[in-house]
Amino acid sequence: MAFLYALPGAVAEGLIWGLMGMGVYISYKILDIADLTVDGSICTGACVCAVLLGLGVPVWISVLAALLAGALAGVVTGLLHTALGIPSILAGILTQLILYSVNLSILGGKSLVAVNPRASNLWVHMSDNPMSILSMLFMVTVVIIALWQFFYTEIGLTLKSTGDNPDMSRAQGVNVKLNKVVGLAIANALVALAGAMLAQYKGSANINDGRGAIVIGLAAIFIGLSVSLKIKPNFVVSLIGVLGGGITYYIVYNFVILLGLKTDYLKMLSAIIVAIFLAVPYLKGEYFTKHKSLHPRNAAEGGGSHA
Repeated sequence: MAFLYALPGAVAEGLIWGLMGMGVYISYKILDIADLTVDGSICTGACVCAVLLGLGVPVWISVLAALLAGALAGVVTGLLHTALGIPSILAGILTQLILYSVNLSILGGKSLVAVNPRASNLWVHMSDNPMSILSMLFMVTVVIIALWQFFYTEIGLTLKSTGDNPDMSRAQGVNVKLNKVVGLAIANALVALAGAMLAQYKGSANINDGRGAIVIGLAAIFIGLSVSLKIKPNFVVSLIGVLGGGITYYIVYNFVILLGLKTDYLKMLSAIIVAIFLAVPYLKGEYFTKHKSLHPRNAAEGGGSHA
């Protein structure tokens, strides 16, 4: 009964983190960049939204400002990587460190800023999980449709080609460096958008909100893609799969908490989940496929065909 009672909250928060996972999907799967900026940009989105709401700014403007702040963070990472030649993973770490100070400044030197749900007409809040689920479903639907339309335009297709084969894209006259900057800006804009929704849902923005966000994003990707790729491996299905992965992750997360696991071990649990889903494809190919090929019947068939 306690699990069923907690389920709507897990779904609502899972949708928020699934939205963040879609941002990680763009950088990790489409651009083929392991972008660690997200640990900072999700917090930036939360901080910007919370502070603006505290100043009486309308919700939609606060969310838009958070999205733009995340895009700017992605641009910084992109320029560090493309203009200064810093490896992408290190560029993300540097931007993440920069954002810690920026986020602290946004919060006015405080570690936490509260959001008063009575003072603002929030789109999501843990006090009303059914409405939060509906709001998030509407938002992620709009985001998926927008990304679907964008990535099938000429610019979007060149972004995909940049991640698939940058050398070939460069030979075709594509500005690979610009595409990486644009792609990272879009990815971190989505991450910051999720941060803005998270601040509203929790009713606060904390300087440590983004710690370990990349692990949750990767968990959503690998959980979702392990299922969605069995259905139809296209762009929209993959995004929906990532969203479902975020929901699945938080349902499991809440179930484990109800079982009595200490909160000190939750980050370790996240890492283990990601490690499992990363290892399964490798282990399947390394052991199951190999053993199948070495099966006497398969070996005999192979020998007969060779003869």
